Amino acid sequence: MIRSLWTAANGMKAQQFNIDTISNNLSNVNTIGYKSNRAEFKDLMYTELKKPNPNDDRNAPVNIQVGHGVRVSATSKDMTQGSAIETGNPFDVAIDGDGFFQVELPNGEARYTRDGSFKLSVNGNTSDEMMQQANNLKR
Repeated sequence: MIRSLWTAANGMKAQQFNIDTISNNLSNVNTIGYKSNRAEFKDLMYTELKKPNPNDDRNAPVNIQVGHGVRVSATSKDMTQGSAIETGNPFDVAIDGDGFFQVELPNGEARYTRDGSFKLSVNGNTSDEMMQQANNLKR
């Protein structure tokens, strides 16, 4: 009885992770450059309920294997090409095929993205300063 409850609980935990992954994909459906995730599952260990006994002459079934459920083994990214959208901004670019844009963070670290909506700063201002200047121009 406890084994069946434990197996069911493992299945529920795995499916909850799957639902969480799907909901994350749905919440980012309009995020530019977002690559959806997919949960992958693995069977847990099997055990034999009854081992063969040479002294048992009843024709009872033996070597019946019972699994212990599933668990999440990994999440994988779906790297398929999305559709390109015309924005009218001359600094927006798209990658056709494989690859990433390498961008440099203010601290000098390199990061990689497929989001091609770039902004130009003539004065070397940070994006926060640029937003403040843009807001001042609107007034």
